[in-house]
Amino acid sequence: MNKKILLTGVLSISFLSALFAYTHDTVTEAAASSTEQITKERFLLKNPPDVGNGIKAGMGSSLNHLPGDPENIFYTTADRGPNGEVMVDGEKRRTFPVPTYTPRIYKIKASHGEVEILKTIPLKLPNGTDKITGTNYISGVSNLPGLDETPYDEKGEKQLPYDPYGIDTEGLAYNPKDDTFWISDEYRPSLVQVTRDGTILQRLIPSGMKKQFDNAPNIPVKDCLPAVFSKRISNKGFEGVTISPDGKWMFTLTQRPLGNPNEETSNNSRAIRILKININTLKVAGEYVFLTDDEKQYKDLKQSKIYVSDLYAKDDHTLLVDERDSYGGSESQVKKVFKIDISNASNIHGKYDSPKENKKSLEQMTVDEMKKAGIIFPKQRLVVDMLKLDYPFEKLEGLTMINNHSIAVMNDNDFSITNTSQNGIPTELWKIEISE
Repeated sequence: MNKKILLTGVLSISFLSALFAYTHDTVTEAAASSTEQITKERFLLKNPPDVGNGIKAGMGSSLNHLPGDPENIFYTTADRGPNGEVMVDGEKRRTFPVPTYTPRIYKIKASHGEVEILKTIPLKLPNGTDKITGTNYISGVSNLPGLDETPYDEKGEKQLPYDPYGIDTEGLAYNPKDDTFWISDEYRPSLVQVTRDGTILQRLIPSGMKKQFDNAPNIPVKDCLPAVFSKRISNKGFEGVTISPDGKWMFTLTQRPLGNPNEETSNNSRAIRILKININTLKVAGEYVFLTDDEKQYKDLKQSKIYVSDLYAKDDHTLLVDERDSYGGSESQVKKVFKIDISNASNIHGKYDSPKENKKSLEQMTVDEMKKAGIIFPKQRLVVDMLKLDYPFEKLEGLTMINNHSIAVMNDNDFSITNTSQNGIPTELWKIEISE
């Protein structure tokens, strides 16, 4: 059944004005109308296909609507594959119950209350063989010993080989200029360009890491991203990526603040670095500071449990960003979509990267210290508080715009074994529209 829920007066400022009347230094707010309405439509992924070992397909870590496509057609990615953690001999180990699983892009259709998979696009090497899968299709297994989680089998007893081609797929962006996708990867973190059929064209990694991929000659690797991003917290690398509609600019961000200089620093920081990259030259043109919500405004919520999960570029300076905590249902306190404008924000590229005597890294600085240093943050406005729409899921991850007055979001269920509310976490795509 197609569930369509009409909510009146949920927001005091129309979504339309909040999203599109924002211009540079001035925010124009339209008066709230008595006819103002928010609608939401929910589409459930039913009967997802098996991906091995009795595990059902997962998706929703990203969401993208391509220009020119019908409004019910989307693309999304699944994560690196089914994975978990077990305790063995007092050690927490990362397990891969289906190590030969290949990260993939899904083309999907949302209609009549359901999500239908139209096409599955597994990622593959342009030539050569992946050491885990034994084919030209890659795996999602960890890349590098010492820098990534050690991969184990399902029981956590047998260590698996590392895969230098492995990608932990998260965000997805489309470049209309050359008809390719870009995927954000949590591992390095990295940005990976692929064709429509899933062939990997190149991988961008932090500066200084190229030599560590000498054993991965089948994918061109360019270490053109800022070196400081190699200090990402494990499993908290690039979470989202987006490309401006004109195909000129690519934006990406990490799920959590960098561990700069250590993970404890990340636990206390609110500063997420957003990169702006010239997609033609692949050179970084800007780096900006997005502040996550302050833990102090919530009850018993740690700063380290507030994340960002995706972003969408409306133009070369206006972005939508989603923010969440690590809880679902009644325990959740943060499920939001913000609009930010970076046009007058400070470009900190090359600054505040390394802690020195009498000088802190960005992640060590308090918000007040950033302000005293002259850092100007992007202008920020709440677009939708998803909890006011009774959003039940922990992982609000996929985010895209459909048209000038509607967005879509999707949750990542992390390959729940079954797809029912009784036995697992369902995957749902929500369309959210404001009309006056």
